[in-house]
Amino acid sequence: MFIKEAKIYLTGFMTSGKSTIGPILANVLGLNFYDLDKEIERIENRTIVEIFQQKGEKYFRDLESRILSKLAMEKGVVISLGGGTIISPHNFVLMKKTGTIVYLRVSTETLYKRLKNKIDRPLFRDLVLSEKNEKEFLRRIEEVLNNRKKFYEQADIIIDSEDRPIGITVDELAKAIKESYNEKNQRTSTR
Repeated sequence: MFIKEAKIYLTGFMTSGKSTIGPILANVLGLNFYDLDKEIERIENRTIVEIFQQKGEKYFRDLESRILSKLAMEKGVVISLGGGTIISPHNFVLMKKTGTIVYLRVSTETLYKRLKNKIDRPLFRDLVLSEKNEKEFLRRIEEVLNNRKKFYEQADIIIDSEDRPIGITVDELAKAIKESYNEKNQRTSTR
């Protein structure tokens, strides 16, 4: 498989940098970019928070899976996933089968700093609006992260995106992805 046909799935906790790093990485690799949450908002013509409030999380997760399945049919793409996309067994199997999963890992403390004022994240909106203390907020981040970690850690490539210049992270990722695809090509050509 050539890199131009690659499917790269960026996963990680909300605010780990997927939507920021994704388009830059796609540009460096010469691939198209999709932000799954933005695609959902475009199709639904409402925000993720509105979808959660009006239709519920199950509706959102079903829609997320359907749109991911469509995007997974394309070649030459980097897809930034929502933080919880990977925990669906259907989504996980689909991504493992069709592409390379990249986990952008960030510490709990950094996640707190990035999330503490954001009201556009349905799972943490109530905590922000109620001005809960840092300890309770960190506990909630840990709880959600622990439920997702077993999926995140099965990624093909894991990279820390903790307080580093974006360019360095993108360069490191591009190199790791190219090496991964070169290895896949060598295994395929020796069969």
